[in-house]
Order: sequence, then structure tokens, then C-alpha cells
Amino acid sequence: MSSFFWAQNRSNRPDLLCGQPADYLVEEEHFTTLVCFIVVVGGLLKMCLKNSEVTVLTILSLLGFVIGQMAYSSVEVHQIVYPLLRTSSFSLYSYFSPLIIFMVALDVDFYILKNMFWQVLLTGLISFSTASIILGYVVIKFNKASWDLQTCLLFSITLGITDPLRSVNSLKTIGISKMYIDLIRGESLIICSITSVFLGNFRGNGIRFSISRGIGLSLDILGSIIFGYWCAKIIRCILADVFSNMLTNIILCFSMVYMTFYIVELLGMSGTLALVAVGLNLDSLTFKPKIKFVITKFLRIFSCVYEHLIYTFFGIVIGCGELDHYEFYTITFIVILFTTVNLVRLLTVLLVSPILMQSSYEYNWRWGVVITLSGIKGVFNLLLAPDIYNLAEQKVEVPQMFILYVQVISLLTMGINSYMMTQSARKLDLCVLSLPRQMALQNVTQHIQEIVQNTITLSKAEKILTNVNWTLVEDKTRIEYIPSSHVSHKDMKKESTIDEALIEEARLHVATIQMSSFEKQRNNGILEIEAAWILIGAAKCYYSIQGKFMSIYDVSTYMRTRSWLMKFKTVLTFLEYRKEKIHFIPPESNAFLTFIFHIVFSEEFEYTGQIINLIYIYPMIIHLWPMARDLNVSALISINYYFMFLYVLESTLKIIILKRKYFRQHWNTLEFFILVIGIIDIFCVYFVKLRPDNLALIQLTVIMGYLRIIRFLPLFKIIVPILISIADVQIKKRLSLMYSITKGYIKSQEDAKLLIKQISVHESIYQRLYEILETNKQDAVKELGLIEHEGGDVVIALKTKQAIRNVIAKALKNLTFLCSRGIINKHESTEINKVLLKKLKALNNFPKAIPPPTPDKYLHNIIWLEGKDVLIDFFKERAKLACFDYGDIICKAGEMPQGIYLIISGMAILHSLSPTFGIESSQRPDRKSRDMFTEFCATGDIIGELNCLLKREIEYTVICETSLQACFISLEDLYEGFDAFWPSLEYKIWLKLALSTAYQYFESSLIDEDLRFQKCVMFSQAYVETLSSYNEMTIDNMTMKFVIIVYGSVIDTKTEEPYFAPCIIPTTCEQVQGTSDLSKLLIIQASELTQRNSNTNSTLVFKQPADNITGRQKMR
Repeated sequence: MSSFFWAQNRSNRPDLLCGQPADYLVEEEHFTTLVCFIVVVGGLLKMCLKNSEVTVLTILSLLGFVIGQMAYSSVEVHQIVYPLLRTSSFSLYSYFSPLIIFMVALDVDFYILKNMFWQVLLTGLISFSTASIILGYVVIKFNKASWDLQTCLLFSITLGITDPLRSVNSLKTIGISKMYIDLIRGESLIICSITSVFLGNFRGNGIRFSISRGIGLSLDILGSIIFGYWCAKIIRCILADVFSNMLTNIILCFSMVYMTFYIVELLGMSGTLALVAVGLNLDSLTFKPKIKFVITKFLRIFSCVYEHLIYTFFGIVIGCGELDHYEFYTITFIVILFTTVNLVRLLTVLLVSPILMQSSYEYNWRWGVVITLSGIKGVFNLLLAPDIYNLAEQKVEVPQMFILYVQVISLLTMGINSYMMTQSARKLDLCVLSLPRQMALQNVTQHIQEIVQNTITLSKAEKILTNVNWTLVEDKTRIEYIPSSHVSHKDMKKESTIDEALIEEARLHVATIQMSSFEKQRNNGILEIEAAWILIGAAKCYYSIQGKFMSIYDVSTYMRTRSWLMKFKTVLTFLEYRKEKIHFIPPESNAFLTFIFHIVFSEEFEYTGQIINLIYIYPMIIHLWPMARDLNVSALISINYYFMFLYVLESTLKIIILKRKYFRQHWNTLEFFILVIGIIDIFCVYFVKLRPDNLALIQLTVIMGYLRIIRFLPLFKIIVPILISIADVQIKKRLSLMYSITKGYIKSQEDAKLLIKQISVHESIYQRLYEILETNKQDAVKELGLIEHEGGDVVIALKTKQAIRNVIAKALKNLTFLCSRGIINKHESTEINKVLLKKLKALNNFPKAIPPPTPDKYLHNIIWLEGKDVLIDFFKERAKLACFDYGDIICKAGEMPQGIYLIISGMAILHSLSPTFGIESSQRPDRKSRDMFTEFCATGDIIGELNCLLKREIEYTVICETSLQACFISLEDLYEGFDAFWPSLEYKIWLKLALSTAYQYFESSLIDEDLRFQKCVMFSQAYVETLSSYNEMTIDNMTMKFVIIVYGSVIDTKTEEPYFAPCIIPTTCEQVQGTSDLSKLLIIQASELTQRNSNTNSTLVFKQPADNITGRQKMR
């Protein structure tokens, strides 16, 4: 198929878009001024009429019509607009459409469209076909102008396009589900793509169709999609470069869009379809957060300006015609067309409703009404309207009428259909907020109000603000929750009585929270982009399945691929050729055997055998080629004898040395089998010479001749090691991806658990959600441990890479802070930033696997040893390697601790009741029962620290899930270390446990604190205080930013209010007294001598974790 736009017959293309040619010398000086004038007027109108875009476009169209009439009667004005009139239709299309198509496709969710691809595709095809047929018939029947069949068909195709830019704009502002918005947009993109392909093929080949052209059309469609996919890959690579700045990325992104369109069109394919593929393959993860925002803003600005220019330009084109052609019947025909367009849309929805009902999304008649009204026309109809005249064989007298009909219909659908669609969605309760969503919004509003109130409370204490009218401030800043939509009393009653409906709504919120967590982890560099794509894709896939909470096993569909790779590697390992050196002592007198021994076990002997097999390729080709075989029969027989002699010689030499061991190697068995087949082949050829009339013997000889191809099988043993190496690389990549996915999934579960309280209508719903999320998290932790056991070297490399990334990210953050404070200038900051980015970019070549350290090296991973040689050497002499098999019990609840275990390899499962934190049950009447929970311990975890410090019975049981190795330090050796390095060593262990507890339960409150263990030890950024029973401690709010009780319990000496670990002591408390035998408090100091409440809000004043928090406290 020839090019869609480029291969047009120049003789058939009019010089002018519309209008009459100029009979004077044209000076193209003021057209740019006209364009700027239109842009300014459009901007002013948009600013004045913010909520009425159709009014803006109507005014611009009328303005263009007036300018066109002035050009029709005035040479000066005609000279200004003449460059527009002589512009070809393709030029206008190529100027404006690529950017708009790309923006629309970029806004469509690829995963939603993927789940409903066949429904959307069939909807688009049915819509295109129905509109073309019915509109074409109506135009032929009711149009008074003498339009031929071809012109009517082109007009109906152009008018039948649903504009992807305008069809859903009104729905996006009223809270309609994005799934239905993407359904309508996806259908619009498919119709635009089909139309561009059809018109492009029509330009190149006319309306005639044949099988060869149909195949060529299919190949062009496939080629456009593939080209768009690879262009999206290129854009991803460009945007992934850490050295690229925002301006460069924006320029490259925009230029790649236009270049893709022009190259694909030049190659004879569909540029529109290619840009749709580009946009769908790019998502929010492709762009950096700021770049995504800026590019989206630029796209919206340009699309708005383009739309204003298009409607004004075509208004000018219409105005350049004679007014005599515009009659009263023109209005009547426009009304007929508008009615037909909507009836065709209704018929399309009725035809596709059975298809949409088969989707996993809830489709009903109410959505059918909205989709019916979404058939809005827009810029794409206008841009293709001039081609009706250009492509029609029979030219009409007034080509402006095509543009007039299309432009008026587009404005009518924008105004009437958009309004009716919005009102229908509201009246049919399609944008109603459910009860859980309203509760979530109400909780958010209350949370914001608490922050505002706390800020006011803190500000009142500042001396400089004492004369402020705080009553007025509180009145003006008060926020009340006003729902934007309602819930009917019937639905309210139904949802309040049926827990399943509430659970389902909460499940959708949890899925949304998880997807947000995945994207945030990707933006922070915690999650690899491929892992983020898989997690978000899986979340959106299971989003539509009612009652389905996504588990780690649902995400890990690629586990089947990993299993296939493992089996493939096992087969390859079995087939790998291993040259075994046997213990052979040839007799001293037998020099022949000694000579053969050295030949058989030499590298040259192996290479010679492989070269013989390679050389035989040419005779085999001659044998398989009938004409060449007939001319070289005797030569082929002689060559066969020669090669068989070499095969016999090779096998004989091996058998002489190896004897019976020769057949223990499967490759030797295969070679012997090939040798036997070759000998049988020689005998068959010999017997055919003796009895040439025996047909059965001839057929057997022919078959044996074709079996000579098995002589190349031994060459496969050369490829096996390469395939094993490739399989190893792929397995490591899969393991790395699996580990990254599992870590990201666990983090999303933790984020969801922190927020489900905000979306839970009842306590029972909260408990059920919490149990589901905790179960899924434990399954993921178990999977994580199995991955570490299976690919320890891969996990070590991944953790090391992530640690480097975190350190560099922290350095970049600090560099930005120093530059913003003026400590270093911009040039110095840029140079340091380049150094850090180079190190970050070097991580792309980071090894996929790092061998695990030896057991004694693992002592360096114990954080409270701080990597000090004196401490490491002390415990290295005393540490022992403990080995356990599957099912072995490492420690049992109720037993006294024997020491601490540092897991080197393997995984264990821990069963326990919720931790007591040293609090007797009599002290906590609110906690009558303790929940049972399970947790998994993997490489790097330490078991038994807290119990060894306290010398108290163990509260949990640890059982090996796999074979396990651990570095064991006995209780006696540990306390000997305490005595030798008193008191720093014991204190450091308590500090490590206190920091772990604080981060585990109050991570959201401490997110801005730099509580690295080494920094806390060196600079006392945080330290641990010990309180015995009845001992008191004064809290200085000026120097202490947070006071967290991590073990035991205390009371406020003033109010006698008890606080149980773990919790943050409120700022109102000035002195506490210990009520347990041993209480430990973590003190986090303020960075400056200011009130420690200056950077906190009311949610951080008092934090007591929920009673049903599960998960083993890291203070073991």
C-alpha cells in the first residue's frame, strides 16, 4: 500500500483549501499576526467564560466567519488569510492532530483498556460501520445537493468520528469512574485510527479492494503499532536518563511525537495509530513526578490553543464562500444530521450492550444512556472535513458546505450532548458518593481541621501574635464537610445493613491505596520500574473482580516462567558435556596405550571431533539437494565412507581407554548410536548396488540417508554451556524482580493498614480488613524468605544496590537543602550533583549477584558491633556455627534463652502471642486477650536479643521452614562481652531495639527524623533512658522533641494517667514515674532549642498503637 498522505496525486490536489485563487501578488507578512490575534482572543474568552468552552468555540467560529466574509470582499484581508486558504488538508492535519492524539492516548489507562480490549475494539468497529452506513443513507436521501455515493460515504465517515478530546471532558469534572471514561476514550481512539487507516488506504489505492491489498493493510496496521511501541521504548530510555533535565525531556518528548507521526506516514503507515500506541505504552511511571506534571500542562495548553485555531480557521474558510449557497434548508439539513448522529449512537449502544455486559465491570442501562450521549464531534471531524472534497472523484460546486455541516454539528454536540450527559449522570446517580467514600472524605476533613486547630493553638503561644483576633481566625479557617453528592436513604439503609457492600467498597479503596503506594515507591527509587508496572497492572486487573483482595500469589504469575526456566536449566545441566578424567595408569611397556590416553583426553581431540561435524555440513547439503545429489552420487558415497571412518576411529580410541565407562556419558552413547546408524546406512547402500530392483530396500536406504542429519546433534553440546549461562542470567533477573515485587507489595500492605481506619464504616469492617491485609502480608513475607533462601546472592546484590541508592538519594536531598540555604552556590551544587548522578547511573551496571559473605563476616552486619575490630574479634572467637534442618525448633516459648542467633541462610517461622513489652496483664485491664500471630525470619535477622538482655523466658517459638545456618553467640559469651565493654555494649543493644520499636510503630511520625544508629551513638541525636519502679524523670519540652516509651510503663506524676509501651508521651506531660520493674524510654532531641511541638500536629501528640497490631516486636 502506498503512503497514506504523501503519495497523493499532485494534479488532483487543489491549490487552495477552499475559496478562490488570488489574482494579485500575495505577500505573506501578516498571517502570523492573525494567528497571534486568534490565540489572544481565545485566551481572553476562555478567561471570561471559564465554564463554557463551547461558547468560546462558537464565538471564535463566528469571528472566523466574519474575517472570511471580509476577505471575500476585501483584497487586503484576503491577502492576510490567503496562506491559510492555500494550505493543504494534510498540512493542517499534521500540524494539529499528532499532539492532541498523543495527549488523549497518554491519559488513557493502558491496563483498563487491556482488560476490556475486545469489548472496546468491537464497540469501535460497530460504531464506525453503523455510522458510515446510516449517515451515508440519510445524506443521500435528504441532501438536495448533487453529492455522489462516494462523497456521501466520505462525509458519513468523517461525521461519524467521536472526538476523543471532547467526548469525556464533562464527565471528568463530576467524579465519574475512570473506567467508563477510558472505555469511551478508547472507543474514540479506535474510531480515529480506523478512519485514518481507511482514508489513507483510499488515497493510495482508491475504493477498490482485493485480498493482496487487505493483507497489505493488515501489515501496515501491525507495522504502525510496532513502530509506535518501539518509539515509546525510545522515549522511556530518554526520560530514564538521570542527567537529562526537565527542559530537555519536554523538547525531546514533543519532537519525538511529531517525528514519529511523520516517519510512519512517510513509510506508508498510519501515524495516528502509531501515536495511539506511543501514548498507551507511556504511563505515570515513565515520567519523573515534576516532568509528568509539566508535560501534561504543556499538552493541555497546546491542545486548547490548537482547538481555538482550528475552529477559527475553518470559520474563515466557510466565510470565504458566497452567502447565496446558505439557504433555510441548510438549517433543516443540520437538524436532520444532528438527530441522525444521536440516533446512530443510540443504535450502536443497543448493539454493543450485550458485549459490554460480558465485561468484568458493572454495565447497565444507566451507563448506556451516558455512553449514548458521549458521541460528541470535535477537531478531528473538522480536520478531516476538507478531504471529502479532495478525495471525491466528482467535485461539488460548494466545498465549504462539508466544513459548515461538520463544524455546526460539532458545536451542537458539544453544547447539547455534554449538558445532557452531565445531567443524566447526576440524575441517574452515577456520580453518587458511597457511604465509605463519604466517611473517608469526612475523616480527611476532620484531620485537616485538627491540624488547623493545632496550628492555631501553637501560634497563640507566640508573643508576636498576642494581639491577633483569634476568634476571627478560627471562624475563617473552620472547615465543614459538605459532600459534593448524596446517598439516597434507600442506599444508605442497604449499605448500613449489608457488610458485604461495605467490604467491597473498602476493597476498592485498599486497591487504590496500594496503587498509590507502588507509584510512590517507584518515584522514591525504592521499586524498580518493571516491578512497579507488574504490581500496578495486577492491582488494576484484580480491581474489577468483586470481593478479590490481591495477594502476592496473584501478583506472581511470572512464577510459572521462573519454574520453566529452572526446569530448562535442569535439562541443560543434564545434557552438559563433562569430560571426566579417569584414573588410568597405562602399562610401562605399552607406549601405544599411553599415546592413545594422551590423545583422547587432550583438548585438540575434542576440537577435532567438533570440526569434523562442522565440515560435514556441506556434503549433507549436497545430499539433501536432489539435483546436486544426482550429479555427485559416487563422490557422496566416498565422502560418507571417509567420515564414517573418522567416527569409527574416534569411538574406538575412546572405548580402548574408557572401556565400560564409555557408555556412562550420555553424549558417548549418542555418538555410538550415530555410528551404528551410519554403519547400517553403508550396508544399505551396498545392498542396493547388489539388488537395484528391490523397492523396499531402496526406500529404507533413502530414509537412512535422511537420518544422516542426526550426525549434527553432538554439535549441541557446544551450545549447552552458553544456554546454561543465559538461563542463569534470566533466573537471576526473575529472582531479582520477584524480590523487588514482594518488597513493594509488603510496603503497600503496611501503607494500607495505616489508612484503613479512615475508610472503615464499622469496627467489624476494620477488623476484617486488617486480618485480610495482615494475612496477605505474612504470605508475602514467607515468599520473601523463600526467595532469599533460593537466591541469596541475588538478594544480597539487590539489597546492596538499594542501600547505595538510598545513600545517594539522601546525599542529593541534603545537597538541595544546602544549596537552598545559600551555603554553596548553584555552580558548585551542579558539579556535586553531577558526581552523585554518575554514581546513581553506574548502578545500572551493578552485578545481578554477589556471593554471600562467610559466616565470620556476618558479624559485621550486627549493627551494635559498629564494625569495630575489637568487638568483632572478641565475638568471632566465641561465636559458633549452628546448623538446623527443616522442621527443627531453634527456640521454644517458655524456655530460658541460650543466646542470640544471627541467621546466615535459610528461613524460620515464628509463632507467638502479641508482645507484652514487659507489662503485666494486671496492669492492662483493657487488654484481656492476646492475639496469636505468625512471622517469618530470614537472612540477617537476629533472634533472642531482648530475652538475653532481660534474662527472661522466651515468648515465642521459632521453627525452621528450610535448612538454616545461624551464627550463635551464647548467653555467657554475650554477658562476658558486656563485662569487657561495659557499659557501652549493652546500652547500644537497647538503643538498637528502641529505634526498631519506634520505627515499627511510629514510622509516619518519625519520617522526617534522621535516626541512623551510628549518628545516634556519635551525636546523641536519640538516646535511651532507664526507669525502675517509682523512679521519676523530668521531660524538658524545649530539648526533647519526642519521648517514646519502648518497654515497660510509666504514669504522669501530675495527672496519674498511665502510658504503656509502645506509645509517644504527650507534650502536656512534664514528669513521668516508672510503674514496671524496668522501663525504657527513647528520647529524640530537638535540632534547635525550641519547643518540640513546633513541627508536629495534633495527631503526633499522643500515639498509642491499636490493640490488634500484630507482627513480632523487633526487640527480641
